[in-house]
This record gives sequence, C-alpha cells and structure tokens, in this order.
Amino acid sequence: MKIKEIYDYLDTISPFNTQSSWDNSGLLLGNFDQDINKIYLALDVDMHLIENASENSLFIVHHPLIFKGLKNLSGVLYPQNILTKMIQKNIALIAMHTNFDLSHLNAYFTNEVLGFKIKEQNEFLIYCDVDFKFSDLINHVKKSLKLDCIRVVNTGNEKIKTLAICTGSGGDLISSVKADCFLSGDFKYHQALESYHNKLSLIDIGHYESESCFGKILAKDLQKFHLEVIISVSKNPFQYF
Repeated sequence: MKIKEIYDYLDTISPFNTQSSWDNSGLLLGNFDQDINKIYLALDVDMHLIENASENSLFIVHHPLIFKGLKNLSGVLYPQNILTKMIQKNIALIAMHTNFDLSHLNAYFTNEVLGFKIKEQNEFLIYCDVDFKFSDLINHVKKSLKLDCIRVVNTGNEKIKTLAICTGSGGDLISSVKADCFLSGDFKYHQALESYHNKLSLIDIGHYESESCFGKILAKDLQKFHLEVIISVSKNPFQYF
C-alpha cells in the first residue's frame, strides 16, 4: 500500500495543518509513493523498536524524531543513528503530534483513562466539573495511571471543583488556566512557583504516562486498511525508585 493513501486518511481524522507553528508533524522519512506492508504505532521511535521492525514498513509516532535541523546523518548518537538505521531498512516515518493532541489524545485521556466528562475543550486545554478533595483526586490519578508516587503542588485548596487537563507538557499554559487544579506533565520549578502563589494546584501526570495510549487510540482508526498494525511500546526514559 502507498504511504500517500495512509497519510491522506490520517489527514482527514487529524488534520496536519492544525499542528502548532513550532511543531514538525507529517511525513518525516520516506516518500508518498513508497509501498509499505506493515504499520507500527508508538509514542516514540527508539533503536530497539527499529532493530526489531520489518523492512519496508511505516512507523506512525506521536513525537517527531526530527525537530531541529540536522547537519549530517553520520553520527552514532540519537537521533541520527536511528534515522540511519531506518533508511537502511527502508522504514518510513509519520509523526502526529499537536494535531493529534487536539483531535484525539487529550479527550481520550480525559474520558477513557481518567474517567472524567469533558465540559469544555479550549484548544489544548480540557475543562471538567468534578467534586474531589485534593488528596482524593491525587489517589484517583495514581490509580488510573498505575503510579506509586506522583508530584504535586498543593496550594491548600482542598476542594477541587474545576479541573483542567493537558496531556504531555502543558506548563506554558499555566497563565491561561482557569481552574482549581491543573493536570499535565513536565512542570518546571518556576511554573510550579507561579501556580503555588496564584492558588492553582498542580498534579504532574508525567509526559510519557499521559500519552502512552497513543497507539491504542490510532489502531482503531487504521482497521480500515488491510495491513498488519502493531502497537509498539517505546521505553520511558525516566525510572522511579
């Protein structure tokens, strides 16, 4: 099957032109006329996945492997080493990043993973009406994500009525959040300090943890193609002790 056919379908369910201006979603490796016989879905590309993947296949990932300009492909370091291996195996790569956040990922994570009903979606921010003590909300999130520990900012506001959610890394949105608590990942120290003094509680749900359902979501949409679709689990670079 031609990559163009798959790409065009992806563009209908999650338009690539809705991605953020700084993003690099789309076809990153390969060409539209390339024939592929297998699709792999993963949050990220890593060397283990590529080494075990079939030749003449297509990886559809959430995070773009190429973000900044590359001056060469001769290095042994990430990401050049992975790209070189993919070229050798004739493996193509499509990234669906911020466009997929808008169309699928944020809503799926809120509804299916956390079990909350969406009241409003304002671009990358989702709002929900809830009724939790802050401590109970923390325990609910830990249970939903199967986490033993979680990082929070507790402003002392024990009753959470309005909840904001953004998968991935949403710290830059803090100033625009209008809620009692904000769930996202990759919060920085100064963002946490700002939130604390502005009475916005934070729960850091983890970047990997909040987006690891990417392959599961997209696999359903790709059932229309008579190709083998494999959900691959990329490795979380962080470990918890």
